[in-house]
Amino acid sequence: MIVLGIETSCDETAAAVVDESRRILADRVLSQEALHRPFGGIVPEVAARSHLDHLDPLIAAALDDAELGIADIDAVAATAGPGLIGGVMVGATFAKAVAAVRKIPFLAVNHLEGHALSARLIADVAFPYLLLLVSGGHCQLLIVEGVGRYARLGTTVDDAAGEAFDKAAKLLGLGYPGGPAIEKAARTGDPKSFSLPRPMIGKPGCDFSFSGLKTALARTVAKAGKLTPQAVADLASAFQDTVARALADRTENAVSVFRDRHPRGDTLVVAGGVAANEAIRARLARLADENGLRLVAPPPKLCTDNAAMIAWAGVERLKLGLTDPLDFAPRPRWPLDPAAPKAPGAGVKA
Repeated sequence: MIVLGIETSCDETAAAVVDESRRILADRVLSQEALHRPFGGIVPEVAARSHLDHLDPLIAAALDDAELGIADIDAVAATAGPGLIGGVMVGATFAKAVAAVRKIPFLAVNHLEGHALSARLIADVAFPYLLLLVSGGHCQLLIVEGVGRYARLGTTVDDAAGEAFDKAAKLLGLGYPGGPAIEKAARTGDPKSFSLPRPMIGKPGCDFSFSGLKTALARTVAKAGKLTPQAVADLASAFQDTVARALADRTENAVSVFRDRHPRGDTLVVAGGVAANEAIRARLARLADENGLRLVAPPPKLCTDNAAMIAWAGVERLKLGLTDPLDFAPRPRWPLDPAAPKAPGAGVKA
């Protein structure tokens, strides 16, 4: 079983070929960072047009990498939401066209499910497991009970962690994208040089909040005036350390809930773009070890947006016969757990 995966939900155009034995036969990602950097963030229309311009040759290159032709593909999977709807429509429409012409199954993949199942692409991870999904637009704790079966324990009440990293980097003059820039600057910084609030730490529940932390950083920068390179490094380190502590604190609460529901559950998975951060991984590794859990984190390339995880989610769904009709409508919002209550506060990410 060989599946072509397509990912166009944000600012990476990606195509990959994956088979059911977990072999990644091809994995191409075309970044749009240079296009969006002058704007300090992602411009949806620019992103969609770039996907449209580059998707066809990128898929051809991926098939060449895999030494396969389109006739060798058994199914095509594409991100059908959530995400920037213009880009999502580009990828989903292309996938539908391939499926229609080739008369093969089309798989509409939830981008978040791609992240959620990515650990099973690189390791033997049995259901159920606890998932910390942390990226630019999403920050959630979920119990993954099976393909298409998710129980959300917590979500962000305002900014997601990745969004907060981007805003922090902008405040510190570190540029875009913010996550890697903050991590690089933090390597030479002292997290104890500045005191920042620790949102939600010590409180019950599994929800997150990063808006207050971002505001506190903005006030600290404004009060400090012109920052020296060392002060920038120290602030980056303090910010990164605070986010890592907050993620670990909320995850520890989720571990208790997970253990109550699934006493034999033994795995904590962290996925999403922010999961590529080494300091955050180290903090979560300690948490997992203290609680007798195995931590599984995909390699950084599979944490950021990629099509290999979409192809793999397609493999998982195809094995269960969960194919989709060609009139499936792409969705800008698509929660993994539709039954979960909204988190208190505005700006909840679906």
